[in-house]
Amino acid sequence: MPTLTDYARNMLARALCGRAPALPTIVYAALGTGAGAGGLTGEPAGNGYARQRIVFTGTGAQRNTEALRFVFTGAAGSLTHLGIYDAASGGNALACGLLAQTASVTGPGTVTIAAEALTLNGI
Repeated sequence: MPTLTDYARNMLARALCGRAPALPTIVYAALGTGAGAGGLTGEPAGNGYARQRIVFTGTGAQRNTEALRFVFTGAAGSLTHLGIYDAASGGNALACGLLAQTASVTGPGTVTIAAEALTLNGI
């Protein structure tokens, strides 16, 4: 399960206090080599990599409705973490956590996260 970043915790605290922050309406998955309270580290650049839009469903725990497919045209190294962002590039990290298994990208190929494999539980 991904852990909320400091940015996301602060955004939710403002919302609970009636301060109405702008909540994201679209979120994106990103891959990286590490993570911390500020978000993902080591996100690939180039070689066909792009963040993937995530659509969640559920009444309690939220799960991705469709498989996420990260396509690479070249090597990107060993990717160990997944992050959730409020933008297709740049933006703010909302949550991050370990992948179930390391994705070793040594050349062209696809890293796939199956539908309903990404879960966000109640905060």
